[in-house]
Amino acid sequence: MLNPRRNLLSLALASAIGFAATSANAQTTEPDEADDATPTATTETSELDTVVVRGIRRGIEDAISVKRDSTSIVEAISSEDIGKLPDVSIAESLARLPGLSAQRVAGRAQVISVRGLSPDFSTTLLNGREMVSTGDNRSVEFDQYPSELISGVTVYKTPDARLVGQGLTGTLDMQTVRPLNFDEPAGVVSIRGQHNSLGNAADASGYGERINASYITRSDDRRFGFSIGYSHSDTPIQENQVGLYEPWQPIGDGWRPGVPTGTYYSDGIKALRRTGNTERDGVMATLQFRPSNAWTSTLDLFYSEATQVSTANQFEVHIGDYNGGYGRLEVTNPSINGDGTFTGGVANNVYPLVRGMYNHREDEISAFGWNNAFNLGSVELVADVSYSKTERDEVLLENNTQLLPAPQLDSVALDFRSDGFSQLDPGRDYSDPGSLYLTNTIYGSGYGKTPRVEDELRALRLDASVPVPESLGWLVDVDLGVNYADRQKSKWQPEGNINLGAQGETTIGADLQYGLVDLGFAGVGMIPSWNVPAAVARYMSFIPVDNLSYLIPKAWRVDEEITTGYARANIDTQWGSVPVRGNFGVQVQRVDQSSTSRYWDSTRPDGDNVQPITRGKEYTDVLPSLNLAFSLTDDQTLRVALAEQIARPRVDELRASLEFGVNTATGEPGGSGGNPELDPWRAYAFDVSYEKYFGERAYVAAAFYYKDLRTYIYTESRDGYDFSDLLVDYVPGPNEPPTQTTGRFTAPYNGEGGSLRGLELTASLPLDLFAPALTGFGIVASASFNDSDITIPPPPNAQSSVGSEEIMLPGLSKRVYNLTAYYERNGFEARISQRKRSDFVGEIGNFDGDRTLRYVVGEDITDVQVSYAFGDHTGLGGLSVLLQASNITDESYRTYAGTRDRPLEHIEWGRTWLLGLNYRF
Repeated sequence: MLNPRRNLLSLALASAIGFAATSANAQTTEPDEADDATPTATTETSELDTVVVRGIRRGIEDAISVKRDSTSIVEAISSEDIGKLPDVSIAESLARLPGLSAQRVAGRAQVISVRGLSPDFSTTLLNGREMVSTGDNRSVEFDQYPSELISGVTVYKTPDARLVGQGLTGTLDMQTVRPLNFDEPAGVVSIRGQHNSLGNAADASGYGERINASYITRSDDRRFGFSIGYSHSDTPIQENQVGLYEPWQPIGDGWRPGVPTGTYYSDGIKALRRTGNTERDGVMATLQFRPSNAWTSTLDLFYSEATQVSTANQFEVHIGDYNGGYGRLEVTNPSINGDGTFTGGVANNVYPLVRGMYNHREDEISAFGWNNAFNLGSVELVADVSYSKTERDEVLLENNTQLLPAPQLDSVALDFRSDGFSQLDPGRDYSDPGSLYLTNTIYGSGYGKTPRVEDELRALRLDASVPVPESLGWLVDVDLGVNYADRQKSKWQPEGNINLGAQGETTIGADLQYGLVDLGFAGVGMIPSWNVPAAVARYMSFIPVDNLSYLIPKAWRVDEEITTGYARANIDTQWGSVPVRGNFGVQVQRVDQSSTSRYWDSTRPDGDNVQPITRGKEYTDVLPSLNLAFSLTDDQTLRVALAEQIARPRVDELRASLEFGVNTATGEPGGSGGNPELDPWRAYAFDVSYEKYFGERAYVAAAFYYKDLRTYIYTESRDGYDFSDLLVDYVPGPNEPPTQTTGRFTAPYNGEGGSLRGLELTASLPLDLFAPALTGFGIVASASFNDSDITIPPPPNAQSSVGSEEIMLPGLSKRVYNLTAYYERNGFEARISQRKRSDFVGEIGNFDGDRTLRYVVGEDITDVQVSYAFGDHTGLGGLSVLLQASNITDESYRTYAGTRDRPLEHIEWGRTWLLGLNYRF
């Protein structure tokens, strides 16, 4: 049963839908009042002044128009003005749409889940072209795209045959401005300063800035148009974190003195302060040329580069049964809750360390698209060529210090909390950098990684729109086309130990010290912070390699060639007295996928263990689709959609790299790795949506979706894998049993699916629909309820985080709520926005750089914005001031292992304040 307290928003939405549908029908939409709009000069074709609505109302009304006019079921975001989306990032704006939710990374909304499935199931386009990703897989990291350079986003929840690159749950198409659509030149310059509430720490400031400028112009004869935009941001990274080791597991008899057998127990705990900054610069330009009404040529360019540098200083205690040989660890005064979970006590004879960790990441995205549209009488032809590429380079370093001479054992009081920062209170002082030495701890002296990711996509598309004979009056025209896409993605991740240099154990020089950071939020107090890469260069040696057995699966290249042919018939007719719009068609995809990589063969002599491997497959999918929109009386629309959909497997799951060996005692081979022979996720989809519009200003809607996932991709261990190809040259030793040809292999596999269903309620209402006294006030609200009968076995590397039992689908929050309340009048604008989601299984990168799954506590994020636009009568026309506050309740990010009383991470990123000026000319 649903909790009534958690469904107030859904009840409010249902009431709004019912009340609006019954009472607002009688109201007519009046022209905007003069004090709510900005008049501009008259045009040559009209004797009336043009009333231009700006601000949040303009963005809402433009988005409503996109939704209303579409033949598919869509959601939309529209810029309130050039260079002005309503949120700090595109991801935050998207997360406010019905059925969409965001997962935060480093305090920012970064990846988007659509309709309860992980980001892997959706696809992101830029101006209709599929985009590559700086991550390890397909899902786009939206914080790489400056919101100031995006004019709008359309989310297609149902596909049509002409939508190339469609996802299984949705397709997110970001758009930039088309300069020939503007009546006159326009430009904007904006500058904002920002501050993180966690303040300054170590060498990093809590302050940052955002600067952007955009300009749009066209020739008087509308033959030439040009737009360009630039965005710069320098965002502080400030983070407090307490984390517990994995796995949480029941301890055995006598394994931990002082803690009863069977108690769930973690092997360690850490507290850290992370500081740094992310600097990003983006440029977007569009050039349009229309020499005649028969030809329009559009060139799109996008470039973004981002550099993220952070240092984390960490106090860490290992409370497992291994203590570096320095004595038996004991736990006194243990506290154990009714669920059998260890929640606190005093860990004695531990040897804590103070660790420095450094991350330097550089991302670069380049995209080019050239579109040529031809009108040849009644036939329209389009040729589009595009290219996009991303590169990501990282350096991750860590080094470890401890008190010397060894052992400087300590007693640390522990208090594990599920609703706040767990506490660890050491008995010794760790604030003096002169007493902490780089040394070979129980963790080694340090470790480093230098991953590199490249993603490159070339595409060519030809499209024709052909009218149909008048005898088929219910059809308008037919779209025919073909799209060819060639994508190559690779990852390389050299790693290695960071070893002490010839000087041996040493303290870190005062000239490399940043100062102390405060871990008081976790009970630790002050610890030193230092320049980690400089310490590595001065005192240590780091030579990363990529040819060790555990590193081979981390290096791979995946190639995909996808040829898509499609035919779509467009409908515009009447069934009886009901106007009907829509389309039906089919898309045929021919996929050739392969991976070239290496594998580790432990059956070969030392020095010859690394071998090349190439595997892949070809397959064809036929994807029919139908979209119908019935225009009912009183401005109501009923939409129905049917489709067969697919989602391509994750790129890292398609890798050919693997580890392989033979058990010399049994003769059975075994291994683990990727699977280049995967089929995609496949599903049948049904959608229905009811929408009631009130002119161009408001609407209420209720939508239901059902997806029958015929297949799903699971990572699991299976017996019966044929290793014959890898055993060709293997000769068993004299005392070994005969070698078998089949064995156990751990990899992603196609398995059975299940159903996914959901209900989405939406209302966008200016409140003067109900009472003139509420002019200027409005709400935009949605509630989504998702459910699935699909459960998946946790991947082997994730069992310590989510347990060994079957888990719910990653990314699935059963409840997602969004509410924006606003007031806008006479240049003043204020809004408060809240997005809320229930618990879900999140996907994060672990220490090895692999994907791991963790239960994430549901979040409730609230943002506020206040602005004032000066009128022309003030002499400051075009100028506006803005104050924004993100995450004003300082909502933390929390994960847990199976049950909430077994916490894993508790992270605080603080509030972000922005104050700025915007000038439009």
